[in-house]
Amino acid sequence: MPPVKYVLLDCDNTLCLSERLAFEACTDLTNEVLEKWGRPERYTVEQLLEDFVGHNFRGMLNGLQKKHGFTMTPAEVDAYVDRELGAVTAKLSEKCQPCPGVPEQLEALKQAGYPMSVVSTSAKPRVVASLKKVGIDHYFPDEHVYSAATSLNPPSSKPDPAIYNYACKQLGVKNEECVTVEDSKSGATAAMRAGIPLIGYVGVYGIEEGKEKMEEMAKLLTEQCKAQVIMYDWKEFPECLKKIEAL
Repeated sequence: MPPVKYVLLDCDNTLCLSERLAFEACTDLTNEVLEKWGRPERYTVEQLLEDFVGHNFRGMLNGLQKKHGFTMTPAEVDAYVDRELGAVTAKLSEKCQPCPGVPEQLEALKQAGYPMSVVSTSAKPRVVASLKKVGIDHYFPDEHVYSAATSLNPPSSKPDPAIYNYACKQLGVKNEECVTVEDSKSGATAAMRAGIPLIGYVGVYGIEEGKEKMEEMAKLLTEQCKAQVIMYDWKEFPECLKKIEAL
């Protein structure tokens, strides 16, 4: 393909080590929902991550209802989404850190003239809180931070490709002229469905869960989500980008 016109980037566990912090903040709310709707199941942070990594809280609540057989009204979902956003944003503003190597690679991209945008499934206030805490918000003007939970009406969640389609339309580029970086199956599936060349970032799994999980995700993102390149460390990004542009 010709030179990439836009670099699209997932946020949680791709740019920022935010996923586990966010799930810590929402596990209590998840268990509160299950108790309130009379379900006996309860989740640990690890179990919630296993089942719902890559989903925003609205998508998680929809998935919980299907999995455990209960029904919430739209107003009840909205109320819990608002509560979760406040709790998660506060925690990220206090503790979020960058994925190793991200600040350096964003600066290199800027110097090389590649325009960048964040395309996340998470609510925009939460995304902006993460970007600011880790000191990379200056690379992403507010209008170039897109959120499936906030930018779309009605709200959505990856693996729905709607947020990628929306972002590309707003940025004035064709989907296939971009590249994106995703770490989760849901995010990578959204990119695949949108027809956007994909770099699968699995280094975060090595950091948080170990080499076996990292290799498992590399296989999954390649075989199920058609990632063109797998990236184990952000220092590999320039070479990954060259491989995409050489396809």
